[in-house]
Amino acid sequence: MGSTFRESMAWLHTWAGVTLGALLFAIFWMGTLSVFDREIDRWMMPDTRLAASPTALSLDRLVDGVQTLVPADASRWQAALPTAREPLVQLRYADPDRQPVTRHLDPASGTVLPDQGTLAGTRFIFPFHYNLHLGWRQLGYWLVGLAAMAMLALLVSGVVIHRKIFADFFTFRWARKLPRSSLDLHNLTGVLGLPFHFVMTLSGLIIFFAIYFPNVIESVYREDVAAFAREAYGLFQREPAGQPGSLASLDAMAVAATRIWGGDPPYSVRVWHPGDANSTIEMRRTVARSVDMNVDTVHFDAASGAVLRTHTAPPVVHVQRFISGIHFIQFDHWPLRWLYFVLGLSGCVMIATGYIYWLETRRKRHAAQGLPGVRIVEGLTVGGVTGIIIATLAFFVSNRLLPLGAAFAGYERAALEVWVFYLVWLVTFAHAWARPGRAWRGQCWTIAALAVLAPVLNWATTGDHLIKTVLDGYWPVAGMDLLLLFGAAIAATTAWRLHRRGAMAAERTERHVLKAAD
Repeated sequence: MGSTFRESMAWLHTWAGVTLGALLFAIFWMGTLSVFDREIDRWMMPDTRLAASPTALSLDRLVDGVQTLVPADASRWQAALPTAREPLVQLRYADPDRQPVTRHLDPASGTVLPDQGTLAGTRFIFPFHYNLHLGWRQLGYWLVGLAAMAMLALLVSGVVIHRKIFADFFTFRWARKLPRSSLDLHNLTGVLGLPFHFVMTLSGLIIFFAIYFPNVIESVYREDVAAFAREAYGLFQREPAGQPGSLASLDAMAVAATRIWGGDPPYSVRVWHPGDANSTIEMRRTVARSVDMNVDTVHFDAASGAVLRTHTAPPVVHVQRFISGIHFIQFDHWPLRWLYFVLGLSGCVMIATGYIYWLETRRKRHAAQGLPGVRIVEGLTVGGVTGIIIATLAFFVSNRLLPLGAAFAGYERAALEVWVFYLVWLVTFAHAWARPGRAWRGQCWTIAALAVLAPVLNWATTGDHLIKTVLDGYWPVAGMDLLLLFGAAIAATTAWRLHRRGAMAAERTERHVLKAAD
């Protein structure tokens, strides 16, 4: 019975991986990049490469600049305050057509920075990780949730089918044939990152419980979902009075909020019904000093600065926010951030090598039987692995090639970058199916070329070459360039090894043919 159970787990492991592996790779890849999403922002938005201000930001002075930007009839505006990773003020409000607007301000001078014309890391790569930018009926969230459930099944079944799981961790026969070496690497990365992959996958489901398990809220709050938001997340609003009102010192309110939170400053300020007698100021506690992504808030009366309400998450919500904090790693801890990045890449390698093992162990049999399975899955694998990497690099390159204010066919610059990403990704799938056997090598060379081109274009368009950013200690851009060049070296080495492997296989085939002719 034990053997039958293990065989059923092997079947589940194989086919869940084959059918959803490309989707899982895309989620893992974008999640890994999201660890450094704000650093990617600095690379893709050169005008936001600001030095940390030597003086504390004055919210009162900030308001003067904000009021010239926000429409008079706006229902609210929100300012995300500068941090070490994001040294600018990010202002959000709605324009007269009720469309969301995001502007960036220099915290030192209060001046508005030019529109960067890109979604960059925080608005493209990071959301792709959890919703694939598929908004129709929340389809993206559900596909990611399906992939997460499949990943949990893959992890559990992988433990079951590997009898010598700990021995596998210390076994990597890199010089053996490709099926053996790819399986060893699959096992190694799977065991190495097993706790991380399990926690990240499970926590991803818990974070979006309101989407995946809406009945939990509905069974308690019935139709009053706003009551849940008030109790769990501190939602608080007052109806506008319809009379003009004044605004007290936001700096004083920030000091009061910091005192309430035991020394932790606010990271966000939201003004509800600005200019109204019932205007409310909402300040949210920083999430950079603790693991949990707390929802602590303080609401002030805008006119008097008096505290109207404080909120701290109840225990159940606090647990959920702690799990969210483990997943999103918004707290300041650079060694742990790099560990997340490495383990995220290990997940990508685990998925890719699982695909390669499946392909190499079935290639000859499928060819002999005339089955199309290997060719179909190989195209899916190449496009899903090297293809999305190429698309991401094309996204970066297009960012440095397109001038600010660029537009084409009614699409603005940010949308054009996204179109480049998806069109290039589609082309990689087409190339993989059109060039079986050669697509891996060609796409690895493409990765190497684009990964070198991106830092060169960054230098040419901004003047911030690698030596300059390293000497200046501006690590967000220097780190991005270094990782791109490191990735280029890995891709070029892989392409060269694939070329040699193909050449050696051709020589063996030629020798066999000559021997048979003799």
